[in-house]
Amino acid sequence: MSFDPRIAQNRFGYGPGPGFEPPRSVQHMLARLAGPDTQATRFPISGFVDVFGDLQEIRDLTAAFRKARNKGGDAVETTKAARKEKYREMNRKRDAWFLATVARCATAEDAFRERLVRFWADHFTVVGKGPLFQSVVATFPEDVVRPHITGRFADMLRASTTHPVMLHYLDQFASAGEGSKLAMKGKRSLNENLAREILELHTLGVDGSYTQTDVRAFANLLAGFAPGKEGRAAYRPNWGNPGPEVVLGKSYGGQKPRVEDVFEALDDIARHPDTARHIARKLATHFVSDDPDPDLIDALSTSFTDSDGDLMALYGALLNHPAAWAPAQKKIKQPFDYIASAVRALDVSVDTLASLKRKDRNLLFFGPLKLMGQPWERPSGPDGWPEDAAHWITPQGLAARIQWAVSAPSALNAKLPDPRNFVQTALAGQASEATQFAARAAETRWEGIGIILSSPEFQRR
Repeated sequence: MSFDPRIAQNRFGYGPGPGFEPPRSVQHMLARLAGPDTQATRFPISGFVDVFGDLQEIRDLTAAFRKARNKGGDAVETTKAARKEKYREMNRKRDAWFLATVARCATAEDAFRERLVRFWADHFTVVGKGPLFQSVVATFPEDVVRPHITGRFADMLRASTTHPVMLHYLDQFASAGEGSKLAMKGKRSLNENLAREILELHTLGVDGSYTQTDVRAFANLLAGFAPGKEGRAAYRPNWGNPGPEVVLGKSYGGQKPRVEDVFEALDDIARHPDTARHIARKLATHFVSDDPDPDLIDALSTSFTDSDGDLMALYGALLNHPAAWAPAQKKIKQPFDYIASAVRALDVSVDTLASLKRKDRNLLFFGPLKLMGQPWERPSGPDGWPEDAAHWITPQGLAARIQWAVSAPSALNAKLPDPRNFVQTALAGQASEATQFAARAAETRWEGIGIILSSPEFQRR
C-alpha cells in the first residue's frame, strides 16, 4: 500500500471540493506543511494577549457594578448594561472565530495542517470555565498549536502548560507549593490538576510509569504560575515550593523555586519513552484506525524518540508508512470535521459564512454540533473528544447528521449542484454503486445532496 491522492485528501484533510487539487505525493504534503501558514493570515483569530484587555474591561465593569450595587442609584443599571454589552461583544468574537475555523478547513490547500491543528488542540484540551473565559478558548490553539505545529513537541508542551487558558481551566493560578509561606499559613494549598493532566494525558499516558508521588512532586514544582501583565503567564517564586522535587527519579530545583526547573522537567518528560509511545498511538488512532497497526505505532514511537520529538519527522513517519494508505475507511469523521468537509464539498463561499446572522449560525452549526454530540469548545473533560466510532454513530448522532445533510446545504448554497456531479465532487471516485444510484434517482437536488452527505462513504475517512 502506498500514497493515494484520494485517500490523502480525505484521510489527512477535509476531503475534495471544487477547484482543489489533491496532494501529489507525501513529499508534496510535507512541503506544504513546512511552508507559511496562509490560512492563519487569511482568516485571523486573536491570541490571548490580544483579548486580555477585553477580559480586564469585564473585570473592571464587574467591580464597578458591585460597588454601585452597594451604594445604589442609577449607576447600578448603567454598569450592568455595559458589562452585558461587553459579554455580547465577546460572544460575537467567539462566533467569528468559529466561522474563521470553518473557513480555514473548508478552503485550505494545505488541509493536513488544519487537521493537525485540530488533533493537537484536542490533545491539549482546554475548556473555558466561567463566563469570563468561555469566549476565549479559540486563543489557545492560536497561541499554542499553530506556532509549534512543525516544531518540537517539547516546545508545544511548554506553551500549553503556561498558557493562561490552560492554567485557568485546571485551577493552577491558585496552587501554592506545600512548603511555601502561603501554604504554611493556610492561605493557599497545592492543586494537582495540571500536574496530573500533563502526565496522564499530555505526555506519559494513563498507563505511563509514574506514581502518585510523582504527581505530587510535579505539582509542587509547577506551583507558582499566575496571571501576568498584558495577558502572559508569570511565575511567582514565593508561591512555589522550596525544593528539590524528585519527578520520575530525577531531582529538580533547589531551595529557591525557579521557572527554569519547571521547563527542565517538562523537557525531560517530553523525551520519556512512554511519551513517545502515547503520542504515537494517539496520532495513529486519530488519523488511521481506532485499532491501529502495531507496526505503525512502533514506527511513530521510534521517529519521536530518534528525532527528539521533531514533529515534522513524526508526520513523515506517519505518511510514509504503508498502514496510512490502507484503502478501508476505518475512521468516522467527528461532527465538526463532518460539517467542515461538507462545507468544503459544497463550495460554500467565505462571504456566505461571514454574513450568517446569529440565529442562522445556531441553526446551521452550533445547534447541530451539539445534537451530533460535539458542542463547540465544550468537551466533557480534559481528555478531549473520544476517537472510537461507536461514540459518534449513535441513533441521535446519526439522525442529527442526516437532518443536517438534508436541510443545511440549501441554506448555505442557494445554487445546489447536480447530485450526479456532486457525488463525484464530494466522494472523489470513492462512491459505492448504491450511493451513485441513489444520487441519480433522487427526485430533487436537495434530496440528492442529502443522500450523498449522509452516505457511509462521506462520513468515513
